[in-house]
Amino acid sequence: MSKVLVTGGTGFIGYHLVKALTEGGHDITCLIRKTSRVEQIRPFGVRFVEGDLSNRESLTEPLRDVQVVYHLAGTTKALRREDLYRTNETGVVELLEACRRTRHPPVVVLVSSLAAAGPTPAGRLILRTEKDPPSPVSFYGHSKRAGELAAEDRAGDIPITIVRPAIVFGEWDRDCYLMFRPIRQWGLHLVPGYRRKYFSLIHAQDLVSLLMAAAERGERLPDPQNRDSASGTGYYFAAGPENPTYGQLGKMMGAALGKRVLVLPIAPPVVWFVAAVNTLIAYLSRRPKAFSLDKVREALAGSWACSSEKAARQLGFRVGASLAERLKQTADWYSAQGWL
Repeated sequence: MSKVLVTGGTGFIGYHLVKALTEGGHDITCLIRKTSRVEQIRPFGVRFVEGDLSNRESLTEPLRDVQVVYHLAGTTKALRREDLYRTNETGVVELLEACRRTRHPPVVVLVSSLAAAGPTPAGRLILRTEKDPPSPVSFYGHSKRAGELAAEDRAGDIPITIVRPAIVFGEWDRDCYLMFRPIRQWGLHLVPGYRRKYFSLIHAQDLVSLLMAAAERGERLPDPQNRDSASGTGYYFAAGPENPTYGQLGKMMGAALGKRVLVLPIAPPVVWFVAAVNTLIAYLSRRPKAFSLDKVREALAGSWACSSEKAARQLGFRVGASLAERLKQTADWYSAQGWL
């Protein structure tokens, strides 16, 4: 048993992590804000402490005697680029500076994103590895990469491991739900662009098992004075072994729902136009949209595929079920909850 601090514990991935840590008998503290909704993880009996990732002084008490920090808190969509950096970079800086001031700095597992690494070319399946140089294409990806660089700069004082998940899905995930919904309602799956693009995915339960293994025995970022940027030391990609195209993924989701699916490619100019309208609506309503101009930069850039071979080799990572089984598990949960 270890004393653990989780940021972002009230989110989708946080739910699965807190559940797994509770089952493992760990002493868990969740960093929350006054506005955080804690209902779904309250049954796990965790301790809630208010704090602000923009204020390192507020992190002193939550970090007291903590041995492991899982940093899940982040922003995937925002009205302004500065809002992404405020959480995904500045939040990392403040947390790590607070960790550095503790008597015994805890192990920090920083959850980044495949978006920080960037896409691979469309047309054929090429898997990114940890040694490939990062080349993010979106504001979101650049902000997550900035958080990674902040961690690299402080790795001499704190044991840090960075995990880059591919597309994460599972119970409580609203982004994946938005992909299931048109398939359920109309049997329709829209594919941005005409080029063949491949995608890696990972179910939240499998990601959580990798995060916990990384905390226990993962490779750490090297001291910045001895850093070799091409080594990928201290980084792990998190993905399942299957890499369907976006069209194939839609058909797999249809199979999970027992529905036949029409896969409909959408011309890039139409995709850009819809995203521009969505972005305008977001600005007018002051509410960020999941499908925005920034997300189109990712959607049309190429494939988003990566290899988790390093995690398998060093951490013994294996997914617990096939992609089809995990999609069925997720679809069944959505249906049971009345989401679909």
